[in-house]
Amino acid sequence: MYLIVGLGNPGSKYAGTRHNVGFEVIDYLAALYNIAVTKVKHKALIGEGMIQGKKVVLAKPQTYMNLSGESIREMKEWYKINNDNIIVIYDDISLEPGKLRIRAKGSAGGHNGIKSIIYQLNSDVFPRIKIGVGQPSHPDYDLADFVLGRFSEKEQEIMINSLKKAADAVPVIIQAGVNEAMNRFNGG
Repeated sequence: MYLIVGLGNPGSKYAGTRHNVGFEVIDYLAALYNIAVTKVKHKALIGEGMIQGKKVVLAKPQTYMNLSGESIREMKEWYKINNDNIIVIYDDISLEPGKLRIRAKGSAGGHNGIKSIIYQLNSDVFPRIKIGVGQPSHPDYDLADFVLGRFSEKEQEIMINSLKKAADAVPVIIQAGVNEAMNRFNGG
């Protein structure tokens, strides 16, 4: 079984923001595999279904970004899922908009949602799909304002393709492993 988690903040106020690209990938996967992500359980909106012949739980934690790990820990314990089968999808400001970076493990890199997950799982070993959202153009620009901001029209076109690629990487991770997904999707 796999737990596929998209990070974001709940509520329409945050829909379409840079910080919510993880939620958008979950929505795309839900549509692609006909999985209703509507059940409220473990501090998340979840849906159960099948991808590549494997049972999956798609999840959008509703704890706000900084506490995402609480929801993921609850789901991990409830479903008895190994960390290797928890795929986390989230925004990364160190990557240009639309660039993907898949990793099997790693530090939080300043991302508060990932900090929470590492703390709650007591491990930094879990597959992740990072989606580039770019950086503020000015060093004095408040980072929180930036990640809670929306994409420009030009960026939106790039991001739509990127979100689809991130969703396409999930069945590759499930079927062929993280290394194969890294070979196929990193950078693009």
